[in-house]
Amino acid sequence: MSSPQNTRLGIWLMIATSAVFALQDGLSRHLGAATNVYMVVTVRFWFMAVFVTLVSMRSPGGLGAAVRSAHPAIQALRGLLLIVEICLMVVAFVKLGLIETHAVFVCYPLLVSMLSGPILGEKVGWRRWAAVGAGFVGVLIILQPGSGVFSVWALFPFASALMFAVYGLLTRYVARDDAPSTSFFWAGIVGAIAITPFGLMHWQPMAAGDWAMMAVLCCTAVLGHWLLIKAYDLAEASAIQPFAYFQLPFVSLLGFLLFSESLRMNVLIGAAIVVGAGLFTLWRQRLREKQGRPGL
Repeated sequence: MSSPQNTRLGIWLMIATSAVFALQDGLSRHLGAATNVYMVVTVRFWFMAVFVTLVSMRSPGGLGAAVRSAHPAIQALRGLLLIVEICLMVVAFVKLGLIETHAVFVCYPLLVSMLSGPILGEKVGWRRWAAVGAGFVGVLIILQPGSGVFSVWALFPFASALMFAVYGLLTRYVARDDAPSTSFFWAGIVGAIAITPFGLMHWQPMAAGDWAMMAVLCCTAVLGHWLLIKAYDLAEASAIQPFAYFQLPFVSLLGFLLFSESLRMNVLIGAAIVVGAGLFTLWRQRLREKQGRPGL
């Protein structure tokens, strides 16, 4: 049974989720540079696979219920998208830094809006298309294509945002027939199976301190997802989703303090445009849901 609705607590849990995910990204940036991306993501998904298996065994219907899916091919595709998306993000953390990576990645809600029509059959109105267009102007300001400072690595967080948007939409698609526990199980298991060969091929010794950070990384992944699930259980998604943008200032603070990253003016302006467009889209979505209208 769902918990009683408590929007204020849900907001605080979403802010806490953003802080935990920002810490997770900082740890991934350090470990990806200290060892290699494949090994970091492999250990993380091994832990996730064990965790989702234990959770599934304790859920109604047990492990068998979690394995059964009405859309096994799409569930497998979700797991592959998630693992590639995370690898691209960790590479971007190492090559670009936390600040610029997240400044581009925050466009994913706009990509969700853009792709909700072809994937879910939802109607996308002109206001949402206008917000998507404005958001992409912000992304171009951040990337500065055609300028001497443009880096090909800047395309990695954009590709990651695109994959994460498709992953989210496919999650909503399979939710029509599959339980959340099923989607959670498939994402963890498929991701672990897919990344393991690459992790083993790139395995290397790791310092004791880095293993401790790896343990914290795995724990923050579980804690972050638990906080997120609890937040959605206590409040409507449209009410708390805007507070997920707190991850950008949190991760920027880590970039400043721990990795001596700088914030270029074009990144600040572009990120403000992208976040503004995303917040407008979320506001219109909430308004549409209240009015029961099919489009924006």
